[in-house]
Amino acid sequence: MISSIAGIVKSSTSNAVVVDVGGIGVLIQVPNRIAAGIQIGSSASFHTYLVVREDALTLFGFVDQTDRDFFELLLSVTGIGPKVAQSILSGSDSASIASAISTGNLKVLESFPGLGKKGAQRLVLELKDKASQFANAGTSSNFSTRNQVENALQGLGYSAKDAASMVSQVASSTKVENLTSAEILKLALKVSGKN
Repeated sequence: MISSIAGIVKSSTSNAVVVDVGGIGVLIQVPNRIAAGIQIGSSASFHTYLVVREDALTLFGFVDQTDRDFFELLLSVTGIGPKVAQSILSGSDSASIASAISTGNLKVLESFPGLGKKGAQRLVLELKDKASQFANAGTSSNFSTRNQVENALQGLGYSAKDAASMVSQVASSTKVENLTSAEILKLALKVSGKN
């Protein structure tokens, strides 16, 4: 199992990045919301999950450990494969999705591409109890700091999408656990080129 990858981003698409690790380009499938915030040429670190199939080895990457762990939990649901799990995590962070599962909010869950009504019902049925630990992670300091920075960026005139993208870029290239929201905001503004 490849648990993490760190290196320089060589290229990216809407749902994948190629990271140069010691001269080897590693293709990593990432949620769209993460790919949007990645800059080519920047250093990045991903928590990864390797899916082994008869005809392919596919590496899925996430900026934080919680999203990777939640991805694994989604894979435990009948009928949810890695591509559907990735599309679910492309729509929102693990804490928000887990909260929707814990509360049985089918409307939110059905909105994720590839899931549909039956898939949403299956998620609630199979994960309602297990998802609560991830839903509670939404109140953690890292999550609230991220929200504070995104709200501050929106207050400065950035759209919610741009703010989330800027914070994701900072989180993928910097260890943000010990930084204050002001320090993360400063880094996000540098990412945008407006400081």
